[in-house]
Amino acid sequence: MIVITGAAGFIGSCLISKLNTEGLTELILVDDFTVENKEANYNLKTFYQKIERKQFIDWFEKHTNIVTQVIHIGARTDTAEFNVELLNELNLNYTKAIWQICSRNNIALIYASSAATYGLGEFGYDDDETKLNLLKPLNPYGDSKNEFDKWAITQKTAPPHWQGLKFFNVYGPNEYHKGRMASVILHAFKQIQETGKVKLFKSHNPKYSDGGQLRDFIYVKDVTEVIWFLFNNKPKNGIYNLGSGTARPFLDLAKATFKTLNKPESIEFIDTPIDIRDKYQYFTEANMQKLINAGYKKLFTTLEEGVKDYVANYLINKNYL
Repeated sequence: MIVITGAAGFIGSCLISKLNTEGLTELILVDDFTVENKEANYNLKTFYQKIERKQFIDWFEKHTNIVTQVIHIGARTDTAEFNVELLNELNLNYTKAIWQICSRNNIALIYASSAATYGLGEFGYDDDETKLNLLKPLNPYGDSKNEFDKWAITQKTAPPHWQGLKFFNVYGPNEYHKGRMASVILHAFKQIQETGKVKLFKSHNPKYSDGGQLRDFIYVKDVTEVIWFLFNNKPKNGIYNLGSGTARPFLDLAKATFKTLNKPESIEFIDTPIDIRDKYQYFTEANMQKLINAGYKKLFTTLEEGVKDYVANYLINKNYL
């Protein structure tokens, strides 16, 4: 059995689709299934059982004999969440409990970290575990992810095979439920359909033009391919970046969306809100060499290819992966 936490969410549900495509159906799905608007992410998938998030740790303790792999995607992912106790409960302590059960019972673990751990990138974007204590996340969410990473690498008892994945800006199908935390591509698509134009933040940094802020956008299908690779190949234990390895401007993202919709470009630049302006990332780019050295050979989807597939095959008709 393979356990997937966060299974009703964006990345988790896309991962179920990938595993189903590869012929794997003995899946245990873990999430808060009482949350509305997520049913379509998983209700047509093939799996063995659903377990509520609050009940999972107790269930896991009693059923370790049937679990061979945990893929822990679930987390409180709102970067505007300032309830530190909640983040500690869901992102730090919950993950520690999973780690400890996996360690005691020789169960492989893949877990989601985040590029939010890098803060403003003062120390670069290298997945170098010796730099974890230097990193300065910009919000409590990033802190919670970095605190677990720091804890994990100091543990004398660990799962037999484990990898933490620092997700960069993931976009793609099955994020309809995410509201304001959805990718800029989904927001751009909705704005174009409703108003014929896209609003992007102005640059408040003289080094970057309006719309020239750079992010490492990675298509969710690439994320699931990497997880599939790790599941099958069990490379060296540790923390790995998971981005495309190429920073791209928001302007290119907007243009690609207009092109796929075959509509004229109309882009308006608005002020970045004061409350996030001093914590705004102007550049992120994953150093992907560690994953490549581990044997991953597939090319990552370009922004233009990803936007075209996402918009044309999913967003226009609200299809799911």
